[in-house]
Amino acid sequence: MKKIVALLSILILGSCAELQSVVDNLPNQTGIDNTTIASGLRQALDFGIDKQVTKLTQKDGFYGNNLVKILLPEELQKVDQTLRNVGLGSLADEGLKVLNRAAEDAVSEATPIFVDAVKGITFNDARNILLGADNSATTYLENKTSAQLYDKFNPVIKSSFSKVGADQIWSNLITKYNALPLTNNVNPDLTDYVTKEALKGVYTMIAVEEKEIRTDFSARTTTLLKKVFALQD
Repeated sequence: MKKIVALLSILILGSCAELQSVVDNLPNQTGIDNTTIASGLRQALDFGIDKQVTKLTQKDGFYGNNLVKILLPEELQKVDQTLRNVGLGSLADEGLKVLNRAAEDAVSEATPIFVDAVKGITFNDARNILLGADNSATTYLENKTSAQLYDKFNPVIKSSFSKVGADQIWSNLITKYNALPLTNNVNPDLTDYVTKEALKGVYTMIAVEEKEIRTDFSARTTTLLKKVFALQD
């Protein structure tokens, strides 16, 4: 009996050794290091800026896109409704539109900021990001850069507010509202709000392109994208 057990053990060990030898000699299925994967993710994000974020810079880029359209903050929704109730609906419409116009202008001015952010990002765990959700790279970018981009983008928003006349329109709108009886005065920080909402829009559109690259082979228009994103198919 002991001889049989010993013989089986030898056969099993021999089979395992042969199997390991076969595995060791198989070609590397990925053959792509972390640096290359990171380059592919970075290129996908660059494409997001080039193909999608640039759409935001056009007229109605925000206002006409329900994915990113900037709506009024809660504090101003009652202002909007009250103005409409007293026959100032056109002024309310213009107030909403001009917030989006400011965002469109600001993104146009600030596109190099977003490009530099992508260039400077370091992917510490590129492979897991690649194998993650359809927006994993964009989420990683947002988590790593949103605070820094806010500081750079907020002054651009302030400039765009003045450029498109949003500051004057909203000063007039809020003055009229505050002058109405039975209303509580409001004084919102609209540049802060629009900065945050515009940044959300930028990340949203980058994510649109990332998903496209992940799910549509034809969107992988470079050798690098084809090589890297084939790993997550």
